[in-house]
Amino acid sequence: MTEKTFLTIAAAIFGIVAVVHLVRILTGWSVVIDGWTVPMWVSWVGLIVTGGLSYYGAKLAKLI
Repeated sequence: MTEKTFLTIAAAIFGIVAVVHLVRILTGWSVVIDGWTVPMWVSWVGLIVTGGLSYYGAKLAKLI
């Protein structure tokens, strides 16, 4: 696997995760893990982090 392929796939996966976080924020989905309700701010952090990783991964893939 080339570096460009890796970066493209990673950027796509991070982009999908970012979209899922955004959908959770917009629709108000609740996430419960073993009885613990995950706060909505976790999705805000997840959206920023995964969105940034997706953006920079795509940007790096384009440079290579």
